[in-house]
Amino acid sequence: MPIASEPAAESVPEYAAWRKGVAGVLAKARRVEIAELPEEPEHLLAETTYDGLTVAPLYTRRDELPEQPLPGAFPFVRGRDATRDVHRGWYVTAPVTSSDAAAANREILFGLENGHSAAWIATGERGVPVEQLPTAIAGLLFELAPLTVSAGPEVAAAATRIFAVLDEYKTPDRAAITVALGAAPLTSRFAGVDDAGLPETLTLADRAIAREETIRAITVDGTVFHDAGASDAQELGAAVAAGLEYLRALSPGRDIADVLGQLEFRYAATDDQFATIAKFRAARQLWARVAHVCGAPAFGDAPQHAATSAAMMTQRDPWVNLLRTTLAAFGAGVGGADTVTVLPFDSALPVGELGVSKSFSDRMARNTQLLLLEESRLGHVQDPGAGSWYVEDLTAALADKAWEFMRELEAAGGYTAALDSGLLAERIAETRAARDADVAHRKTAVTGVNEFPNLAEKPLSETARESGLTTRYGAAFEGLRNRSDAYLAANGARPKALLVPLGTVAEHNVRVTFIANLLASGGIESVNPGPLDADAIAGAAAESGATIAVLCGSDKRYGTEAGAAVDALRAAGVGTVLLAGAAKAVADLSETQRPDGYLAAKIDAVAALSGLLEKVGA
Repeated sequence: MPIASEPAAESVPEYAAWRKGVAGVLAKARRVEIAELPEEPEHLLAETTYDGLTVAPLYTRRDELPEQPLPGAFPFVRGRDATRDVHRGWYVTAPVTSSDAAAANREILFGLENGHSAAWIATGERGVPVEQLPTAIAGLLFELAPLTVSAGPEVAAAATRIFAVLDEYKTPDRAAITVALGAAPLTSRFAGVDDAGLPETLTLADRAIAREETIRAITVDGTVFHDAGASDAQELGAAVAAGLEYLRALSPGRDIADVLGQLEFRYAATDDQFATIAKFRAARQLWARVAHVCGAPAFGDAPQHAATSAAMMTQRDPWVNLLRTTLAAFGAGVGGADTVTVLPFDSALPVGELGVSKSFSDRMARNTQLLLLEESRLGHVQDPGAGSWYVEDLTAALADKAWEFMRELEAAGGYTAALDSGLLAERIAETRAARDADVAHRKTAVTGVNEFPNLAEKPLSETARESGLTTRYGAAFEGLRNRSDAYLAANGARPKALLVPLGTVAEHNVRVTFIANLLASGGIESVNPGPLDADAIAGAAAESGATIAVLCGSDKRYGTEAGAAVDALRAAGVGTVLLAGAAKAVADLSETQRPDGYLAAKIDAVAALSGLLEKVGA
């Protein structure tokens, strides 16, 4: 979305002074004159999302949009429930996947007694055998704790068991009982996961409509698009397209209000808190627009279930995931999600890999939300982002982009046609490739993986190195670390490279730090002997035993010492000599004195590090 440049000085008097300050800072940082900068230099600070949306460095009154209606009113941007219990906030839940009914029941009740406010159970091939489902949900107060089910292809049988339990359950307000049966044939098909067929799902919806309780048969699971690499607009647009497909299948012979009442949506929440806030607000606006077109705007308030992103989780330095999921839960809750699930911080690893119990990991995930709700009291205010020029602008821009993507899928024949033709997967793959490139070039930081890695952490087990179906953002770097772990197991030491600091600490420190961080992200240990002159280089190389060396210094120092350093390293048997910086720094050296390669900020770090690992046999 273009940055407004309309008369900033007149509409916001302080803006001109801010722009002047920006120009001064940018000119100094870029070592140019202010006159050499663009007329509106602040545009140089803008960021572009994977959806092509521009995030400005500053938002002011000139970006103000009309105020949205209060929560509970069309188009539900500010929330679907005007009377939500402020003491509860959003519903807190976590999936229970035990295959033992009694154990699953204990886990559900324990969670509800210790902070959960909703239950989510897997059944059939995914968890408790369907015939034992009544045992697993025994003791549940259905009117207080909504129930979500993941049953895959056995959802109809699971529904039969649940309905039988509800028939025996006594409560004066049966509509207060809320159950999401979780049938997701369209989105499961994208993910390649078994689920109920569409005809079976339509029959299930009819059974749900006939019930007195609030039963929703269908879950539009947008997380499958996110996990495949989709941008926010693609996730929302694809989910709305799938929702439209369900509406078309259900509408004939059924009241549109009943049909709309059969859908809920599940979306991924990431550690980009503002993007997540805008995402859930935009998602409600999109579905409300669909309901409006269908002639039932009051019924466009489908519930939203937020699940923290599996793609953003890391296997390396997994404790950082606690911060990621906190930001994600914050964004989802502030954005108005009805239910939030936080993945355990070690969910990308096999159970017990870190030496902590599953109950500990589950408790940390649960308490992440409780801290937000009970100590920070985020649930006491609905849509606190409302009125923020940035949040409102991003919400509107994201909604427009998602609607545009949905229309592209519709133009291709609808969700199923776009899925069958490969269009949907192709568009998502393009975004994934762009994100992977940003991570590989370290333009996008994944803390503990491609930035600030900890080589001293315990190596992963072979099982952990092979596990994982979701393609995580840092997977390429984690693959390099896996190779380093295997090398360590086979050789008793990690692959290593000698750092050759040239000149004073002031001259080489920045590049030494950069190179050590870069090498560690690929599982390569740095050997730093401290500042070296030409006479000491050969001895340092022999003592390290490294076959890779990296020169680190200033460009000026390279001009006087790099050639001799390269000669000394090669004479000492170092097979690969690299330079921290660009090739232009040694352009005046003879061909024989130039390094074998260059490690600079904008390189494809994955490719470069993979090549170095190959050289040492890892």
